[in-house]
Order: sequence, then structure tokens, then C-alpha cells
Amino acid sequence: MTTTHRPRHHQAANVGRHRPQLDPPRFTQAPTHPGRGYQVFPLGPGATPYRAQLGDLVSHLPDGLDKKMVFHICGDTGGVKNPAAQQLVASAMEADATNNTADGEAAFFYHLGDVVYYNGETSEYYPQFYLPYEYYPLPVMGIPGNHDGDPLTTPDTPQPFEPSLSAWKRNFCSDAGGVTIEAGDTPRHAMKQPNPFWTLETPKANFIGLYTNVPEGGAVKDDQKAWLANELKHAARDRAKALFVCLHHPVFSADTHHGGSPAMKDLLDAAVQVSGAHPDIVFAAHVHNYQRFTRKIDDQEYTYIVAGAGGYWHLHSMAKFKGAKVTPPFRQVDDPDVILENYVDDTHGFMRVEIEDDLITARYFAVPRPHEPPETPPRVADLFQLQFKANKLIR
Repeated sequence: MTTTHRPRHHQAANVGRHRPQLDPPRFTQAPTHPGRGYQVFPLGPGATPYRAQLGDLVSHLPDGLDKKMVFHICGDTGGVKNPAAQQLVASAMEADATNNTADGEAAFFYHLGDVVYYNGETSEYYPQFYLPYEYYPLPVMGIPGNHDGDPLTTPDTPQPFEPSLSAWKRNFCSDAGGVTIEAGDTPRHAMKQPNPFWTLETPKANFIGLYTNVPEGGAVKDDQKAWLANELKHAARDRAKALFVCLHHPVFSADTHHGGSPAMKDLLDAAVQVSGAHPDIVFAAHVHNYQRFTRKIDDQEYTYIVAGAGGYWHLHSMAKFKGAKVTPPFRQVDDPDVILENYVDDTHGFMRVEIEDDLITARYFAVPRPHEPPETPPRVADLFQLQFKANKLIR
């Protein structure tokens, strides 16, 4: 009697979901499960094309931003279940903003999504956002992640308790910008961003921020696709500024949990082809670690970042190559133009990015683990420099 073995992806649904391909790692691969479906979300309150000047959002900014600008960036911060890691990152960011001013005073924190786990609930904004950043002295702005827009339902209540993104919009896309109920006894005001996907215009860089919705691998509808191409074309007219694209789901990732998204790669490549403009750096999160890739196109070098270890308790490890954890620099055999330059998958952290003239200097600060002595300082686990006008890595 012949026994037929089913492929793993045809196994019954009462088993766990499958991991991405692990050995050798793939920088992009189709999701192994669909996740939740696409969630319709409200636009506004601003008007299209959803642009905002930094100075219109923030009342106090450091002097000399037209000469040098510094900001923090990371995602996946919500400290659900165990807030220790989030508090360590928040404290390190507070110390950097307060004490590390000789190299430039940081102006803001750009959040790459997943502010609140697991379903963007109003009740979780105080413990997962306002309280951890109670003493953080900078404004926080950014884009939503999948957990921010994934509304809570139960078998008995199939209609969401709160509409998708409702709490996120109330705290980041406020008309008035005052203190919300969610803020509790903390003084932080809501941000007045124009839309969940929007462009932040600053003296030294333009940030085109996408909302890649809830499904695994991300999902973007035609209106946002067209908006992205138009914003790339508009922002690229000013090459005195760096150009960043920010999205929650990463284009490239060599982790063992999510992987990079073919849909996001197709989305970005199509917008670049239409607009003729490629972002100098693509920032993403979703994967709970830090990774840096270089993508070579002709003689240009573009940087792709995963910075998703901002505080959520569970970190995602990296894939293996020939049985051992991948060692950078690492190339895929069939796609040698993308290089994994560095990664940190064993501790949380954040990025500090400085822009002066045409030079971007970026550092990834890895914070101590919760069980390590509290006086242990953050360490610089990655450092790179990019001349954005020439798109050349110089360090």
C-alpha cells in the first residue's frame, strides 16, 4: 500500500502556522498565512494630498534645523504583557534626547506603527503609549501598524467594539490637538497629522508615510498607490532634502517569523517606476528586531531598514544559513543586488538619525535586556553613513 504525504502547507488547520523559509533565508517571500482581512479606515481630517510641515505640528523645535536635523525612529513599541522592554527603550530615548545634544538636539520621534497591542484599543493607550513616554521630551508622530488597525471582535459580537483605527486617529490625527481622555494624567497632546498615510515635510527631509493595513504582508488600495507615486514625484523635486519612505510591513527581512513582503516590494517598485524617484532610505518595522539592507540599482545604493524592536516583549530571531545563524554581509544567490549588512535580534532598541548637508549618519542603539543591571548603558550596535545626493554608503 502506497502512502501519500501531503505538502506541509496542505496540512489540517488545527496545527500551528508555518514559518517562512529559514535555510537559506529569503529576503522576500509570500506570507505563510493570510492574517486578518483588509480593514476599511476613515481618511482625514486633512485634505489631500495629506502633507504637513513639521513646524505646523510642533510648537517648539531646536534651532538650526535647516543646518542639521536629528530624530528618533522605531516601531512596535507597545509593551503589552511585559512593559519592561518598552520602558528600557523609552528611558534610553529620553536620555538621548536630554543629554546627547552636543551632536545635535533631537527634534521628534517618528513611530513606524503598532503603538498599541493587540487591537488598537482605546483602553490600552494610557499603559502602552502615554505612560511609557510620560517623561520623553519630544513630540511623537508617525504611521499606524497592523495592530493599530485590527479591531477587536468576539464570536458573540462580530461587529468591532471600536472601528478600525479610531483610537489611533483620535490620538495622532486630532483636529484640535489637545489632551485626550486616553492621556490620563500625562500632559502629552494628541498630534494633528492630516491622515493615516501622509507626508511630513521637514527642513532636511521629506517622510512619505504609508498605512499598509492589517493583512499579513500588508495591503494597499489603488488610491494610496497613486498617492505614493505622486508624493515621490513631488518630493523628489527638492534634492536638497533626503527622501524617506516609511511603512509598517517591510520590503526585505531575513527573520523567522514574518519575512519581507513581496506585495510591499511590488508596491514600492511600481511607484518608483512611475515617479522616477527612489527613496534614499526605506524605514519599516513589523518584524521585532533590527536589520539593515543595501539595495544596489545601477550605481546607486539605497538603504532599507527594519526597526521593529521598540518595546514589544517578543523578539524575532534571524534565519539560518547552512545550519548557523546568518552572518552579514549576506547575499541571496539569485538576488545579489540586495545585501544584509547588519542585524540585532537579541535585544530591543531604537535609531538616532542625523542629517547634515548631504550626509545621513544613523546609529542603532541596543538597550540592555530586562535582566541586566539597570545602569548598563545602551550600546551602538550599528552605524552607517549615507551621502544621499549621490546615494553612496561611505561607512
